[in-house]
Amino acid sequence: MMLKGKIALVTGGSQGIGAAAALELAREGADVCLTYRSHEAEAKAYTQEIEAMGRRALALRCDISVFAEAEAVVRQAVETLGGLHILVNNAGMNWDGVSWKMTEEQWDRVISVNLKGYFNFTRQAAPIFKGQKYGKIVNITSINGLRGKFGQTNYAASKAGIVGFTKALAKELGAFNVNVNAVAPGLIETAMLRDSEARDKIVELAMGEMALKRLGQPEDLANVIAFLASDKARHITGEVIKVDGGQYI
Repeated sequence: MMLKGKIALVTGGSQGIGAAAALELAREGADVCLTYRSHEAEAKAYTQEIEAMGRRALALRCDISVFAEAEAVVRQAVETLGGLHILVNNAGMNWDGVSWKMTEEQWDRVISVNLKGYFNFTRQAAPIFKGQKYGKIVNITSINGLRGKFGQTNYAASKAGIVGFTKALAKELGAFNVNVNAVAPGLIETAMLRDSEARDKIVELAMGEMALKRLGQPEDLANVIAFLASDKARHITGEVIKVDGGQYI
């Protein structure tokens, strides 16, 4: 197991990519704290699944855009689980609209959750990692932060910001043996996609772009996240790894 003895925190771990990441980190030996905002039942179910693997697990409610809530979650995770070695910044949202109709609230909320939320948790974890001279940070961005997408100026801006955040953070923390990387998914089969009224059209358009001609699954991201969180990736930092079936190219 790549992560035996490690303690991980995954934001947005109650569904989709975050849940798959939490489970994969646990399979590789880590104890896991996951956060959720509204899916409490799902979060508790995943902690039970992690505990069934023989790992310790903790689920904490949090609005990641609120600095004090992030601070409280990290503090409780460290106190309960005994430390922190891995941070997966995953929680996010989208609130789409073309730029000439987008409201200030739409812009502010997406930037606050998707970008400020990553800072909030990193701000709490970075001193811990720096002090112990060990840590792994994996940020979830998007190929739409690299290329843009019609109707997503707020989302694309937030995800592009995560790329710059990742690279700057890698430079700041590298001297302290802390690796910081990002993973950029393409279209992934999550509950949000399955529940979308436009699912078939979205999938059709994405499939037309994908070299591999198959829809990505949360586990495809989780495998890469676990690798980047392990010492097998000890000489990789400041990178953005696309997991998109060739959709970007």
